[in-house]
Amino acid sequence: MEKLRIECISGASASRPVLMGFAPARELHRLSYADVLDEDTGRGYQRRFNAQHSLDFRRYIQRPRSSTIPLTFNLRPETADSWTVVRSDGGAAVIEIDAAATRVMTQVDCQHRLGHLDDLNVVLPFMAYVGLDAREEMEIFSVINGKAKGLSASLLDFHDGRLAGDLAGDRPELFIALHLNNEPASPWHRQLDLGGASTSGMTRRASLRTLQKAVKRFLSRSRILQTESVETVARTVLDYWTAIAAVLHEPWIKPRRYLLAKGIGVYALMDVAADLWLERRDGTPTDQRYFAQKLTDFATEIDWTSAGDLAGLGGESGAKAAAAHIRAVRRRLTVKAVANG
Repeated sequence: MEKLRIECISGASASRPVLMGFAPARELHRLSYADVLDEDTGRGYQRRFNAQHSLDFRRYIQRPRSSTIPLTFNLRPETADSWTVVRSDGGAAVIEIDAAATRVMTQVDCQHRLGHLDDLNVVLPFMAYVGLDAREEMEIFSVINGKAKGLSASLLDFHDGRLAGDLAGDRPELFIALHLNNEPASPWHRQLDLGGASTSGMTRRASLRTLQKAVKRFLSRSRILQTESVETVARTVLDYWTAIAAVLHEPWIKPRRYLLAKGIGVYALMDVAADLWLERRDGTPTDQRYFAQKLTDFATEIDWTSAGDLAGLGGESGAKAAAAHIRAVRRRLTVKAVANG
């Protein structure tokens, strides 16, 4: 079978064996793919494709005196029947790829640079890992891009969730947020933006980063982990949001018109969740029934629309102000109920 041959230098990047070489952009594009996170299946790990970012690089790389750092690939084991690395003395090596093969390398760090170069012969440098599995790729991607501008913080959080040895112990707020997204009984089920791509057509209500930061506020204020396991807390938080979705049904099912599931609403409601947990009586189960009864007394009296009570609030100070407003409404209604009682 005819082979495509790419001459390289064999070496190492820290403790990992790599190949360094040069090839036309159109060939590298044809032979590689980005393993984008599919939020519907949980497979993949890359960010969703940004066409504008890629087109900007296409314009740049065709200018005189343009250049780029090496593109980073991996020759995955599962495509090994289509490629072979032939090494020679002195560090020389050749990647031999079946001429008819495509997508034998994953784009570890280059999907936007390469995305719109499928018709260009401009020669680019590259580095290719040999034989990393998907988990090892994801670790390297996270390290390379951990501080990258424009990279979704939620995607990096999702990586942490998949790579952690003890997620519940190390990052309980992320464990709980992922539980809300993954649990079919949760109103947040597959409703969080993880930074990948989705074909489900479902409306994403908030980002994974937003929800986990809100959960962290709840954990800090309530100190619930001093007495309860992370798994129990995850169920409690799920019950709370299930109650919210039931009591505030219209705001929940129409997230574009209401602030309930946007950052300011999520942060404020998790602050209120801590209030409700702290004021429970001994022996009272903090389940969906408990939260629904409490929320019914005040939550429906708040204007959750984008032009309502919480309009214009944002950031940490805005979250505090939103929570303070909700508490004030609750106190007023409580005093009124006592007076009328």
